[in-house]
Amino acid sequence: MSNDMASPDRLIVAVPSKGRLQENALAFFKRAGCPINQSSSSREYVGRMGGVPNAEVAFLSAGEIAGALGAGQVHLGITGEDLLAEKLSDPQSAVHMVKPLGFGHADVVVAVPQSWIDVRTMADFDDVAIAFHAKHGERVRIATKYLRLTRNFFAEHGLADYRIVESAGATEGAPAGGTAEAIVDITSTGATLTANNLKILDDGVILRSEANLVASRTAGWGPKARAAAAHLLEMIEAVSRADGVVEVRFLHDVSDKALLRELEERFNARVPFPYDEDGARVALIMHVPERALHDVVAHLYANGKEAVTVNDPSYIFQRGNPLMAALEAKLG
Repeated sequence: MSNDMASPDRLIVAVPSKGRLQENALAFFKRAGCPINQSSSSREYVGRMGGVPNAEVAFLSAGEIAGALGAGQVHLGITGEDLLAEKLSDPQSAVHMVKPLGFGHADVVVAVPQSWIDVRTMADFDDVAIAFHAKHGERVRIATKYLRLTRNFFAEHGLADYRIVESAGATEGAPAGGTAEAIVDITSTGATLTANNLKILDDGVILRSEANLVASRTAGWGPKARAAAAHLLEMIEAVSRADGVVEVRFLHDVSDKALLRELEERFNARVPFPYDEDGARVALIMHVPERALHDVVAHLYANGKEAVTVNDPSYIFQRGNPLMAALEAKLG
C-alpha cells in the first residue's frame, strides 16, 4: 500500500484480502446493492464497487486496513476493533466507527495453563509473576501479537513483573512449546485455547471485538469522495432498516386510529408513509418486526381484517442519511 493520502477525487474502500472476513465483507456490500468486482489486474487498487461512482476497492489484510485508515491511505475499510486498538496510538482521533457489522466476533484475552489451578484472576497472575521472578530470577513471559493492548491492560491492573515475547506464529502453542508461560491472543469460541490446555482468566477479557465499517479522519475527503461515501452509506442504512422487518398490507378504515396506536404500542409496528386520513378505507402499509408477524396478523383478524399480505423489503429508504451525517460531523 502506498504511503500517499487517499485521493479526494475517488472513494477508496479497503476490504479484507482473504478468508471468512473477506467472504462476509463481500456479502455485506453485495446485499447493500454495491457488489465488489475483483480484478485480476496487478494495479494497487484491484477492485470496483458496482453502483457507486468514483469508488475503488483495495484488498488488504485486516491489520493493513487498520494501519491504512490511521494513515489516511484509504477512506473506508472493514476491520476489527482489536486491530484498530493495537495498530493506532489514538484510534478516536484517527478513525470514526461508522457501523458494527455483526460478523468477525472475537475477544482478545489473557490465557494461562489449565495446570495453574489457583490462578483465576489478574491479581492471582500478579502473585504468580512475582513468585516466578523470585524463584527463577526471570520475569514471566507472555506470548502475543497484541503488544500495545497487552501493555495497556497489564498496566491498568498494576502488573509490571512480566516480559512480552512477540509471537510470530500460533500464539496458543507457546506455553506447551516452552517459549512463554502465558499468552494474550484472540479467540472466537475458546476451543483452540482448550485444545492447548489453556484457560481464560475470569477478568482477562481485554477487548470484545467485531468487524466494523470504519472511516479515516485523516484521509483526503474531497467532494467526490464524500458524494461516493454518502451514496454507499445511504444504501447500507436502507438495508439495515429492512433487517428483521416485514411489510404488512391490509385494508383499513382510517377513522380507526385506536387500532394503529395499539399495533404500534404492542408490537412496535410503524406506518412509514402518509395516508389519506379523510378517505374511508385505504390499503395501509405497516413495517412490522418479523418476530411479531404472527401476533400482528392474529390481532388484525381479531379486529375484523379479512386479508393481510406480507412482503420482505430489501431496502427501506428514508429522507436523511444519518450514517453520513455522523461521519461529516467527525470530518468537520
